[in-house]
Amino acid sequence: MADTSKTVAATLPINTILDGDCIERMNALPAESVDLIFADPPYNLQLKGDLHRPDNSHVDAVNDHWDQFDSFRAYDDFTKAWLKAAHRLLKPNGAIWVIGSYHNIFRVGATLQDEGFWLLNDVVWRKTNPMPNFRGKRLTNAHETLIWASKSEKSKYTFNYEALKALNEGVQMRSDWVLPICTGHERLKDEKGDKAHPTQKPESLLHRVMVATTNPGDVVLDPFFGTGTTGAVAKMLGRDYIGIEREAAYRKVAEARLARVRKFDSDAIQVSKSKRAEPRIPFGQLVERGMLRPGESLTSLNGRYTAKVRSDGTLVRKDVTGSIHQVGAALEGAPSCNGWTYWHFKRDGKTVPIDQLRQQLRKELF
Repeated sequence: MADTSKTVAATLPINTILDGDCIERMNALPAESVDLIFADPPYNLQLKGDLHRPDNSHVDAVNDHWDQFDSFRAYDDFTKAWLKAAHRLLKPNGAIWVIGSYHNIFRVGATLQDEGFWLLNDVVWRKTNPMPNFRGKRLTNAHETLIWASKSEKSKYTFNYEALKALNEGVQMRSDWVLPICTGHERLKDEKGDKAHPTQKPESLLHRVMVATTNPGDVVLDPFFGTGTTGAVAKMLGRDYIGIEREAAYRKVAEARLARVRKFDSDAIQVSKSKRAEPRIPFGQLVERGMLRPGESLTSLNGRYTAKVRSDGTLVRKDVTGSIHQVGAALEGAPSCNGWTYWHFKRDGKTVPIDQLRQQLRKELF
């Protein structure tokens, strides 16, 4: 049977910004060809006029034509069309992130479910430096909401749990993310010195999304590419990107930005993985390859017990035999035991856990 995955990969315009309508562009790409979609669609803010501060100075708010829709029905029809195209594009185990404000995210969330996506989490991005509420008639809008969803309920989506835990100083990552908005050196400017895009997202937000839910070499598509934050972070982290952006001014800024981005080296883009995700190495393979010899003695972590290695990869101590886990558990009178960290061997006068041999073998085999 022919391998079609290579053919699909060859036809994808990876690491490219496509111009034109995102729905038409997505529908023209091969089905089931993308690992992740990050979407920052128009918010449909429904601004009725210019926004001013108390001193009557003008606020540079989002009033661009691409954020204006005639009605909620028109916005819902647009949302359904691009999400349907996105669903078709995702691989069976693919996933999508959509970010929005209170103006649109609830409508988008309902449509996600209508189109067959399976909601995994909603994440609150709490901004450390939000824009104040100038009119003083509402609460300061200090957050945006992201929805993370897999293509279907049965999708085996990517989630690098250990990597996120490492990012969070060893503590399980929560669904409220405290990050600053895009300011200072990261805020891109146009030729006039004005903001190149009114809703440019910070790279820290995309970094967390990609570290959490993609792997190096994955294809990430952004149908509302703007000034290219998704592409910039993808390139740095060794992912491939496809951007779609109909506004020529944004494409120009994004292309210049991406040309300046340097990919991290192969070691730097790797992330912490769960032990369960690592390739399984039977203890017997260490014996087969001569890394441990039949008859060699292993010592328990606490130094109280020894056991001999047998030729079939089991251990024996007096009348107790079995796997490295079973013998350790029996000797300690415990319901279970991780034999890889419990048993140690001697080399050059040093006591070394047998897990070191397992890691060495993993590097050789995978």
